[in-house]
Amino acid sequence: MKLPSTPQAWAIHLSRLVKIFHDAHGLDPFPIKVAPLAMEYSRHVFPDAPITLVDGIDLSSRFDGMLMPSPRGDGEWGIVYNKAIRSPGRINFTLAHELGHYLLHRHISPAGIQCSNRAMLDWRSELGAIEAQANTFASFLLMPLDDFRCQIRGEDISLDLMRHLSDRYEVSITAAILKWLGITERRAMLVIGSNGFIDWARSSNRLMKSGVFYRARQQTIPLPEQSLAARQGSVVGAFAEADHPRGVWLGDEDVREMTIFSHSNEMTISLLLYSNDAPDKRWANELDEPEEWDTYDQFVAGNHGSSR
Repeated sequence: MKLPSTPQAWAIHLSRLVKIFHDAHGLDPFPIKVAPLAMEYSRHVFPDAPITLVDGIDLSSRFDGMLMPSPRGDGEWGIVYNKAIRSPGRINFTLAHELGHYLLHRHISPAGIQCSNRAMLDWRSELGAIEAQANTFASFLLMPLDDFRCQIRGEDISLDLMRHLSDRYEVSITAAILKWLGITERRAMLVIGSNGFIDWARSSNRLMKSGVFYRARQQTIPLPEQSLAARQGSVVGAFAEADHPRGVWLGDEDVREMTIFSHSNEMTISLLLYSNDAPDKRWANELDEPEEWDTYDQFVAGNHGSSR
């Protein structure tokens, strides 16, 4: 049997196997539990290099997970997460990310791969190509497109919908929003705030074509003073929605803001919905496009209890 070679193909291959197994046993295929999948699949398909350890260990706060070879030199592998992580969704995604490294990169990184918080943020940066591939694999494995589209078809975009997706796939609410942003035709943006500033942000493709995006990694950008996200101190632990007139958020147009306030890590998760009436604005040349998309993968904001 010819094995897959791309992150998407690997994810589709494994998710189909999971579905076949669950259908045969009358089980719900979601959420996909990465630990038993990784160990069973690797044992059968790669018997000379199986995954024999899946666990949480003590890691520096800079790292979320690791793919590690056995110190015995016997060909075995382990995938681990930082046991300081408490969010089940963030743990599940981290394990899927490390499984992606195992399938795609163990031959080019025989000493293993440590995944830092910041290195796992990029899904598209060439500077973090293998991290981007591992994140893509994890996203496609845990949230298969066919099922994901079924869940959102005909539904109003709301935090309740994103919470449903988070629960169904056992991923953080941030992961669910990012997945939706990657396929939607809506003009929308995810903004993660921290200590009064925009930590990172991602616009949907259609909003990007309108020229509406934040360069949060290249610039220090405060949260808009009149935004819900800027009011974190007074509503910690809650969520809120508001319709803003033009001039509050980027884009000089009306925006609907839906924000979750996280007490545990002093962060805000804001989903911004823009009108779909604005025309696309094509860039005059490639230099106008952001050099680096500000995306999140292992989803630090997933620490918030309600986002799993």
